[in-house]
Amino acid sequence: MILYGDYHTHTKYSRHNHGKGSVLENASVAQSKGLKQIAITDHGFDHKLYGVRRREIPSVKEDILNAKEVTGVDILLGVEANLISADGKIDVIESDFEFLDILLMGYHCMAKMSSMSDVQKLFFANMSPFAPSAERVSRNTTAMLKALDKYPIDILTHLNYGFQTDTLAVARMAKEKGTLVELNGKRINFTDRELEIMAAEGVKFIVNSDAHRPEMVGECNNAMNLIFRLGLPISQIVNIDKLPKFSTKRG
Repeated sequence: MILYGDYHTHTKYSRHNHGKGSVLENASVAQSKGLKQIAITDHGFDHKLYGVRRREIPSVKEDILNAKEVTGVDILLGVEANLISADGKIDVIESDFEFLDILLMGYHCMAKMSSMSDVQKLFFANMSPFAPSAERVSRNTTAMLKALDKYPIDILTHLNYGFQTDTLAVARMAKEKGTLVELNGKRINFTDRELEIMAAEGVKFIVNSDAHRPEMVGECNNAMNLIFRLGLPISQIVNIDKLPKFSTKRG
């Protein structure tokens, strides 16, 4: 069982020292670990602290071209977009798709929300220390479903982390839309039973490190151990023993 690619890695372009290394450093580690492909997916543009700036995208592209030449690793340019409204809006615009090879999306509490209403519904509601109410879970789920319906999202990152949803409803929509559910190398926020049901229904998964330091690229033991323990079908995990494709939804 060999990991061919890691599609959730951050660099210094995730600002304020949130990402620690360069594109070349990520690619060099990937090369040393035998990965054939990685994606550079820094935080989305509307993350208030860590978001990559649109004006820096040409520099990211230049760094990717250089790192490809030096390491021989294939490198995709992406972004880990933020969910920013209860109506499913995320922080990418149409012109962004001109440079994106891959689009990841997740909820991050420090994203700039679309309106004060969304601040209340998404940020403050999900900062509550109490167990999520049925109303909150329903609202979160609806926001995720609307985002999946509106955008060509390739990967849902760390589903349910700080943002509890009806996992199976979101996973079923992801399957319908051809979106992959991430098995995150750091954290997995759904139950064994939910994973077993998703697998039985044919949901496709992807294993990613969510590396914020170069040395963590390709480090996915948390997810790998789960795959072994539950006996998840390798055929439904798109980057084990094979390379996935991401371009079809954007033509």
